Amino acid sequence: MDDQVLVGILAALGCGLVALLVPRLIAAIPEPEPDPEPEPDPEPAPDVEPAPDVEPKVLYRDIAARRGLAVRSALVAALVGGALGATLGSAWELVIVLPLVPVGVALAVVDWRTQLLPKYVVAPTYGLAILTCLVCAAVTGEPRHLLGAAIGWVALGGLYLVLWFVYPPGMGYGDVRLAGVLGIVLGYLGYQPSVYGLLLGLMFGGFGGALLSVLRVVDRRNCPFGPFLLAGAAAGIVAAGLVAG
Repeated sequence: MDDQVLVGILAALGCGLVALLVPRLIAAIPEPEPDPEPEPDPEPAPDVEPAPDVEPKVLYRDIAARRGLAVRSALVAALVGGALGATLGSAWELVIVLPLVPVGVALAVVDWRTQLLPKYVVAPTYGLAILTCLVCAAVTGEPRHLLGAAIGWVALGGLYLVLWFVYPPGMGYGDVRLAGVLGIVLGYLGYQPSVYGLLLGLMFGGFGGALLSVLRVVDRRNCPFGPFLLAGAAAGIVAAGLVAG
């Protein structure tokens, strides 16, 4: 059996098994503090319409309790992990990429249901990405890739920071945090994965979000961007591998 095929199978099994714990991770996320209720106006203007009711945020524990979530998460993680494993083969970079697959699935599920990317999950992922990059650079004896990780962090995270600053309603700050993590990983892997991951993430988010809003699957004003950002990063790694191979 070809080495890359074997690695792909093992990566799919490993990511799928770990992703069975996605519901537990989601259930452990603390709920955000509710916004304070505005004080009622003692003399409301007669011609002013009342503000529309805002739907309450879906609770994380309710998302985690959805039937079949563990199995669906495992299948998606196995598919993504298998594709990444088959692309990278037995390279040490798998140490960086594969641990983020189940976490990415959990973030995609949460963002899809709540339009939030909780710092409780994203912040530790920074530490995980940096640690695995340091380990990989030490083992392979190629510390120059750490410079690429730093550049990717600044470039991708900085770009999404600018997009958020220019139009905050179109993108949450959680997307900015997540873009920084993905920038570290893609930057460590090289120039091509970074460029492909960036372009595919924007393309998926733009065209995919527009299509879903036309089909009324999502609200145009509340379309989650995190799943497209994550899908673009994974697709970018695979596309770079196909071009190079």
